[in-house]
Amino acid sequence: MKRYWLPGLGVLALTLGTLRAAESQPPPTRSLSLQDCLQIALQHNLNVQITRYNPMLALYTLRGDYGAYDPSLTASGQHNRSVSGTQLVAGGFTVPGATVDANSLSSGLRGALPSGLTYSLAASTTDSYGRSFIGIDPKTGQPIANPFENSVASVAITATQPLLKNFWIDTPRLNIRLAKLQLKSTELALKLQIMQTAASVEQAYYDLVYTRENLTVQAKALELAQALVAENRRRVEVGAMAPLDEQQAEAQAETARAGLIAATNTYFLQENVLKGLLSDHFSEWQPIALLPTGTLEAPRQFLDLQESWYRGLSQRPDFLQAKLTVQQAGLQLKFAKNQLFPELDIFGTYGFNGYGIPPASEEFANALYNLQTLNSPQATYGGRITIPLSNIAARNAYKSSKASQAQALLQLKQMEQNVMIAIDNDIKQIRANYQQVQATRAAREYNEAALAAEQKKLENGKSTTFIVLTMQNTLTISRGSEIQALDTYNKSLSQLSLDEASTLERLGIDLEVK
Repeated sequence: MKRYWLPGLGVLALTLGTLRAAESQPPPTRSLSLQDCLQIALQHNLNVQITRYNPMLALYTLRGDYGAYDPSLTASGQHNRSVSGTQLVAGGFTVPGATVDANSLSSGLRGALPSGLTYSLAASTTDSYGRSFIGIDPKTGQPIANPFENSVASVAITATQPLLKNFWIDTPRLNIRLAKLQLKSTELALKLQIMQTAASVEQAYYDLVYTRENLTVQAKALELAQALVAENRRRVEVGAMAPLDEQQAEAQAETARAGLIAATNTYFLQENVLKGLLSDHFSEWQPIALLPTGTLEAPRQFLDLQESWYRGLSQRPDFLQAKLTVQQAGLQLKFAKNQLFPELDIFGTYGFNGYGIPPASEEFANALYNLQTLNSPQATYGGRITIPLSNIAARNAYKSSKASQAQALLQLKQMEQNVMIAIDNDIKQIRANYQQVQATRAAREYNEAALAAEQKKLENGKSTTFIVLTMQNTLTISRGSEIQALDTYNKSLSQLSLDEASTLERLGIDLEVK
């Protein structure tokens, strides 16, 4: 015969070897209150850890969208060479070939502002040199090809500002605003996940307390059955009772033993449910026997439907997420409406030029010097309008965005209704469950008194074993029904807190999303 350790019940002798066993000593036990479980779960629950990354990812996306306003710097340098061959022109003159080499450097800075304005700052310099035909020598009548060099430098800034399309909103601003809403949505999703995890831990904890107390109920049923077997066996031995009564009692004892085995296995399975919520390394928790220190009680709650509705519709993270979805649809509609307008832009350029002055060896330096003196300004300004003739894409995008916003509003209305129905159902369920607790408690008390009276009658020969066995079964059922009702009642309170978004407040969890 193997011996099995049942937390909170001591060491019981069982005859079946399919449960968690310890041949020499019981497994390590860890006592946990509900607050202990909540603290562990918020640190180690895998769903919470996974969801905690979403706000971080959304923040990176938002910061990346601001990259649309990052200026970009470009710089380049190149060498050009152009060679033209000798040419024969009218009069028999031969024009010698020309060779031109040019070195150029350029750089630029371009970017955009949140107003939709785009700008570019450009600077360049070019130094050209070579030999070219400049005329006929009057003395010799031969073509003259002289070396030359010239240098040019310039700097200018250009800006373009849209006045209609892309004025009050454009793609970068749309992406940034959507990303901000998405960041808020992920923070709400994290809060919702924490609330759901806390509620799941709370309800799993109540279930574990219930299964543990059910072990006590089944153990008491076995104890009663075994006591009756012993009493009947003594009476059979002295001839005061028929052997059939002893067999009936033994059958009842074996039935009670089977119930205890089933309850034990249920307790072990419920342990794993709670361990899965608490841990991110199940192998470390698997050998530990959990011992909940809490009890199942039935504190009466005074519920206000209107107050619960107000909480649910003002605090529920998923409902607030639905509101953000409506805002996102509104932004998309605003952008689509702006794209219906023609492009009307004003633009302007202002800058300065510099030219090299002979001698050739100083032309490049002179060009830069003249540029610095700002004596050769250049400026352009104007406007440009672009009108799409059909604008089919923009018009249909606007209609689609308008329909999407209408759909999002209806979905928000649907969620509002579902929240109100869920809370109303929760309150009705809590009230019914509370009455069930009172009824099952009274039934258990009556059955305990009735069994005690019937056992005295059996001792005085005024009752039968069958009646006592029946009443023992009834008492076991009523005890199980009472703790089941307590478990259901406490879980219904937890569900109402989740549906009205007061879980964290009720459980004393201070949440701050950073």
